Amino acid sequence: MAVKIRLARRGRKKMAMYDIVVAESTSPRDGRFIEKIGTYNPNTDPSTVALKSERAVYWLMVGAQPTDTARSVLSHEGVMYRKHLQVGVNKGAITQEQADEKYSAWKEDKENRKAGAAETKTQTKEQARAARLEAERKVNDARAEAIAKKNKVEEPTVDTAVAEAPATEDAPAAEAATEETPTADAAAAE
Repeated sequence: MAVKIRLARRGRKKMAMYDIVVAESTSPRDGRFIEKIGTYNPNTDPSTVALKSERAVYWLMVGAQPTDTARSVLSHEGVMYRKHLQVGVNKGAITQEQADEKYSAWKEDKENRKAGAAETKTQTKEQARAARLEAERKVNDARAEAIAKKNKVEEPTVDTAVAEAPATEDAPAAEAATEETPTADAAAAE
């Protein structure tokens, strides 16, 4: 019976997570399996993989065939490269120490690339956030200026205020004079 390394779906609707399992090829997708060797969550950014790499290498060495997606996940985690190196050791092309050294160098390089990609992503997010805030600040300033211009009351200038001031002082006196005149006329009429 053929043995496969494949994904078994679990999780809620539209938020699937997957178990990486070793199962017979005739068993159902989410059914019976021989061994669970890890999990894969594509919903996070970047996707997270928790894998028992020793067991994955063991199953690959005894003939388990990974599906396309499982092969991609295993390759991304370095299991396929480790298997490749182990085959070289078994054939006598390299020693176990050389294989371990090559694998550790590859793993270190991979982690540096991941860290660099994560740093680039955070810098891009921060730059985009700063650009959005600056654009919003410009829009708010433009709105504030428009509102201030609309609500601005025309204040009289110094020249107009001086010219109008005596007229306003004379106006109450003129009104008082007009009010006094009818009373004087009323008194004379009596």
